[in-house]
Amino acid sequence: MLEVWPNFEVYIHGGVSFTPYQEQFKKLIVGNHVSYYQTYNASEGFFGIQFERNADDMLLMLDYGIFYEFIPFENMDDENPKTIQLEEVELGKVYAVVISTNGGLWRYKLGDTITFTSLLPFKIKVAGRTKNFINAFGEELMVHNADEALAKACSLTNAIVKDYTAAPIFLTADKKGGHEWLIEFEKEPEDVQQFISFVDAFLKETNSDYEAKRHKDIALQMPIIHALPDNTFYNWLKRKGKIGGQHKVPRLSNDRKIIEEILSQL
Repeated sequence: MLEVWPNFEVYIHGGVSFTPYQEQFKKLIVGNHVSYYQTYNASEGFFGIQFERNADDMLLMLDYGIFYEFIPFENMDDENPKTIQLEEVELGKVYAVVISTNGGLWRYKLGDTITFTSLLPFKIKVAGRTKNFINAFGEELMVHNADEALAKACSLTNAIVKDYTAAPIFLTADKKGGHEWLIEFEKEPEDVQQFISFVDAFLKETNSDYEAKRHKDIALQMPIIHALPDNTFYNWLKRKGKIGGQHKVPRLSNDRKIIEEILSQL
């Protein structure tokens, strides 16, 4: 890329997590002089901007005509969920975002979940979507956990992930539960089992609920991974009529509908 644009120095991204794609960009844009900045915006409003180089969180924009409320993770599925305001949020907890805007949206559930990394000023990280998580065994696995674990495993194995999704393997009378991952690699690791071991280890390190359920395989066995052929996810989206920038592969699911659809097309 730098042969075409030698003065290229800033790349601004948003809409999907950049974490799984960092290795691809390092190979596309060689050198460390390019700055990567993320934004958090949608049709409903503009919510966050990264304002420090190499940061992994964003400043929550409080003067863009948006009033924020937050639903704690444990209350997201309640019929009349408890909501809290900014002065009540806590660091590290997962919240669903509710907004009211001067554009006419009133108490609108944005569909995203976030965590706060700072309260002065208010800084956030997007944790995922309100429906994209795995909590079949109380492990509370969020998309940002999965993205970071994959990025770490890629770094250690020199692999590149193109797309992925994961879902639970439910308990049966003769089988323990677990997680099943479908990963489409741009560059596959030499040892796929070692790759998933790194993912598992990083999830245990960063998610205490996951680690507790994995302890001695009490509730969760070692994750299972399938390396998929090229264009598997593209073909799945095409079959569903969901080709285009607004359609994304769901990263995590609390049921097996998506993963079974993809496995069946193979």
